[in-house]
Amino acid sequence: MKTLFSPNHWREPGGYREALHIAIPLILSAGSWTVQMFVDRMFLCWYHPQAMGAALAAGSLQFAAVSFFLGTASYANTFVAQYHGAQRHDRVGPSVWQSLYFSVIAFAILASLIPFAPVFFNLAGHGPTLQRMEVSYFRVLCMGSGFNIYAGAISGFYSGRGKTWPVLWVNAVSTVINVVLDYGLIFGKLGMPALGIAGAAIATDAAFLFNAIAFSLMFFSPGNRREYNTLRGWHFEGDLFKRLLRYGMPSGFHFMSDILVFTLFIQLVGRIGAHELTATTLAFNINMLAFLPMIGFGIATSSMVGQRLGADDADLAAKSTRSVFHMTFLYMVSVGVLFVLFPDTFMAPFAARANVAEFEQVRPIARLLLRFVAFYCIFDTLNIIFASALKGAGDTKYVMWMTLGLGFSIMVAPTVWASGLKHGAIYVAWSFLTAYVCILGLNFLFRFLQGKWKSMRVIEPTVLSEPAIPGEPAIPGVPLTEMPKKK
Repeated sequence: MKTLFSPNHWREPGGYREALHIAIPLILSAGSWTVQMFVDRMFLCWYHPQAMGAALAAGSLQFAAVSFFLGTASYANTFVAQYHGAQRHDRVGPSVWQSLYFSVIAFAILASLIPFAPVFFNLAGHGPTLQRMEVSYFRVLCMGSGFNIYAGAISGFYSGRGKTWPVLWVNAVSTVINVVLDYGLIFGKLGMPALGIAGAAIATDAAFLFNAIAFSLMFFSPGNRREYNTLRGWHFEGDLFKRLLRYGMPSGFHFMSDILVFTLFIQLVGRIGAHELTATTLAFNINMLAFLPMIGFGIATSSMVGQRLGADDADLAAKSTRSVFHMTFLYMVSVGVLFVLFPDTFMAPFAARANVAEFEQVRPIARLLLRFVAFYCIFDTLNIIFASALKGAGDTKYVMWMTLGLGFSIMVAPTVWASGLKHGAIYVAWSFLTAYVCILGLNFLFRFLQGKWKSMRVIEPTVLSEPAIPGEPAIPGVPLTEMPKKK
């Protein structure tokens, strides 16, 4: 009798080797984004004591606005995965095109937010210097948001099929572009103007633009045009577009609500005090070292589940999910232990050129916050992996409502009360944050174990044509939604 951890589990379909083959490039891609964010915040910490906090507050708010559109457009990954698993390659290109059309609409909406930036940050009640930095960073990021959404949509053509190495190479090059421009535009080096926090945002936009161009060139290659209908499938399809919105919008709302509750949390912590905000910013940036690679595992989970369900193999989809979970859990436990044992090591890059007196007031707070991170990041494994599995099947509404409901009831609302406490407010607020992450993760685990997701699909069903020769097996025929109507 085979056991889950038998040597065969590495080689079998849905086992560790297959999961790692898909996940490793995505983990490294997410790691490249981690490097971009980490270097960006580190340079800003060197540039001005409040610049890092301003970048986190403004960047979080801007990303909360982008996240709905990015989450919706990126859901093309699931359509691609299920069509690919069903061997209906001609439908892959059109599904990506519907997402690209959505990204154009998204950019127009996000650009309209630029004039309202001063209003947003005035409501937060931050100081005038911090507000000026926040407004500048927010406006520039909004200008490049369309490239980010477009790249997220078209990259699903690769991640959905499990062809994840191209995603890695594109993101690796964009990371180099971002880091070089960060250094040049923040400090005025390499012959570039010194633009401070606005320079950091311009560097980020440039990386997004590169991603959009690189993925487009590969998407329209001759081989992809022939096999996946990437050029001839450009037509707008009302039914397919509606299904993208039906399943993708809840995914986008889930992404947005997750970002939104953390953004509100950061804004509320800013009311507690400047040192508490800086320590929270520091802890979140260090947490990215653990969290963002998990996004790679999550995308791999959605892709594997989508492909297996497209091939009508729900048991193999469940096995694939368990394989990714085991590896992610091991990683998160290891990182959590390091956060507890060596907190100063993780803080060292931020302290390197920061104001010594200022940083020493932040350090003891950040040390304790990293212990919260070490505990809740284990439960974050449940959030990322099992929510991704549910989304890979199409169970996006449940994921959305749980994140939204628990986020505001368990984390945001109690933090409003905690921000008014005179003593220990920061630790009370972080206790509510930790409770939210843990409870949400357990909910996704229970939903996965119930198995309702196994019968879900986002692609239209197919019918079987009559066999041309008696006794031969039937072959896939025309999708039900495309069957001619009887007169």
